[in-house]
Amino acid sequence: MLDALYKPKSVAIIGASTKEFSIGNRIIKNLLDFGFKGLIYPINPKADEVRGIRAYNSILDVPNEVDLAHVVIPNKFVPQAVEDCGKKGVKVAIINSAGFKEIGGEGILLEEQVVEKAREHSVRVFGPNCQGIINTSPDIRAYCNFTFTKPEEGCISIVAQSGGVGEVVNQRFSELGVGIRMYASNGNACDISIPEIIRYWGDDEETRVIVVHVENLSDPKEFMEAAKEVAVKKPILGMKTGRTKEGAKAVSSHTGGLAKVDIATELIFQKSGIVTFRDQEELCQAAVAFANQPVPKGKRVGVITNTGGPAIIAADELVEAGLEIPPLSSHAKKILKEKLYSAASINNPIDVLATGGAEHFRAALDVLMDEPQIDSIFINFVTPFFVDTDAISHEIVEVNKAQKKPIICNLMTDKRQWTKTIGMLKNGGIPCYSLPETAARALIAMTRYNDLKARKIGKAAIFNDVDREKARNIIQQAKKEAREFLSVEKVNNLLASYKIPVAKWRLVNNGVESLKAARMIGFPVVVKVDAESIVHKSDAGGIALNLKEKEVESTVKDMEKKFAPEKPRFFVQEFLSGGKELFMGAKAEEGLGHLILFGIGGIYVEILKDVAFGITPITASEAKEMLSSIKSYPLLAGFRGEKGVDQNILVEILQRVSQLVTDLPTIQEIDLNPIIAYEDRIVVVDARIRI
Repeated sequence: MLDALYKPKSVAIIGASTKEFSIGNRIIKNLLDFGFKGLIYPINPKADEVRGIRAYNSILDVPNEVDLAHVVIPNKFVPQAVEDCGKKGVKVAIINSAGFKEIGGEGILLEEQVVEKAREHSVRVFGPNCQGIINTSPDIRAYCNFTFTKPEEGCISIVAQSGGVGEVVNQRFSELGVGIRMYASNGNACDISIPEIIRYWGDDEETRVIVVHVENLSDPKEFMEAAKEVAVKKPILGMKTGRTKEGAKAVSSHTGGLAKVDIATELIFQKSGIVTFRDQEELCQAAVAFANQPVPKGKRVGVITNTGGPAIIAADELVEAGLEIPPLSSHAKKILKEKLYSAASINNPIDVLATGGAEHFRAALDVLMDEPQIDSIFINFVTPFFVDTDAISHEIVEVNKAQKKPIICNLMTDKRQWTKTIGMLKNGGIPCYSLPETAARALIAMTRYNDLKARKIGKAAIFNDVDREKARNIIQQAKKEAREFLSVEKVNNLLASYKIPVAKWRLVNNGVESLKAARMIGFPVVVKVDAESIVHKSDAGGIALNLKEKEVESTVKDMEKKFAPEKPRFFVQEFLSGGKELFMGAKAEEGLGHLILFGIGGIYVEILKDVAFGITPITASEAKEMLSSIKSYPLLAGFRGEKGVDQNILVEILQRVSQLVTDLPTIQEIDLNPIIAYEDRIVVVDARIRI
């Protein structure tokens, strides 16, 4: 539990300063200005008081118990300060001081000393190199932080790996007039982690929505487990930075972590049920909606408008994101025809006209609330001077009190004039946005969360017909031979041991043997050079396709001369024509397992990059999602008279590849490219495995 961190009854500041423009002074000022309900103990051996509060030479001199201590002193003195905190019985230390893991070298060793001292004396550590925390609860009012934005009380909790990102998000909510519940930016996170904070907020009844920012994950599995556990109870909105090569470099220099340019974190978000964002503004606007409205139970939106153009913009945004604007029932249309102006539109969207008053908006709202095929309500509300907009706001708020379906409002007004109308909607819990696109994206995010919650992922299949022992022996033998890449023979035998279908093949030493092998396989055939030093055979000219009987031996003899320094063997394989060329792969991710890849294959895989990703172990449901998520999916399903491929076999192979790398984690990469897919058969033609 983190109560001592978020609900302290007393806070000491080790490094409290009389200098106004110092962190040790600012933290005390923030506690006082924010109305902290507990006791404050400045620790400064050279001052009698700081900001009018008695100071102490050492934390050991404080006469009462201390729950939480800020440490704001040069890094080399921090280990001793943590030891003193332990002797005093301090439960948590927020180490604001920098100069630890983030600078590398001696900083890493110093941080290890801090962790060792903390564990020895049962002190939890938040940081180092961090801002701190905020709790807006009226019973606590803890601003244990050196930043400047004083948030109002609310129900959004924010945790950010980057203090800069966290403060920007906090500031944006303040500008929007939206309160927060709790805040955390834990810097190097040597002890108290983001997953632990997420779990704590998952149990906090006052937190309705959690905002998470990460740059890298030191323990991806711990994060995923915590997020999965909490995301089923309340929405988690996540943002990952450092997605590009340049961004990753900035992350690395900023936090001292080893960031990678990959998609792993976004996949973790998806698998955990976190709603992912790439835009801070969109994240903040969505959080406002989550904080005030129930989650929609489906994708079907009812639209009410008193102006046409913005409703069209909103409808485009919603439909393009996969939401639906279904027709209304005949019963609903009958009610609307009776209660709206004769010129009003009684379809969906419902246009109550610019002259529509409170009674017209209420009629439309009541109808949509009662329509079973409507899951959420989107209102385009312009505030004309010739209607009573306050009365309209009153009716919207009255309907919202039941919290039956979410209501999102695109409010188009002059904020300097229609202050009462705006205030009524805000105080009534109606999320209001100035632009239809912004409002639509907030509703889209809420619907995405419902989709994530409703997903039935299931459990990963365990195939009992595999030969694990044979596969392990193949890997062990390759290790003994100090191979990085498995030979083509070992690759095919390894795949066969997991019942992953491969094209018929033989491995030979020379031209004479190649002809015999080809006759056993059947013509035409493919010949490939096999040498560990030749990774991309097609680029090196080491593949010959569609060979007839008279061509095989001479082709192999030519390759023998060309690749003589590599002392190659030769791979003779059945030639497969037609079908769709696909790609599957796996890539090891430290601390996570493997990424699984699927997409269009052949020589175009790196150009088109039409690839879907998953995290092992993948289930049948996740495998199906991977197939359907690529842009070229219509080619798999069948397009313009062409027959599709056997997707059930593809799903099974994806799961078998997932089980293979899960059982054999020393595999670093697998490339199955191309895989030839037919209506009733799927065959791996070429494969590469790196250990």
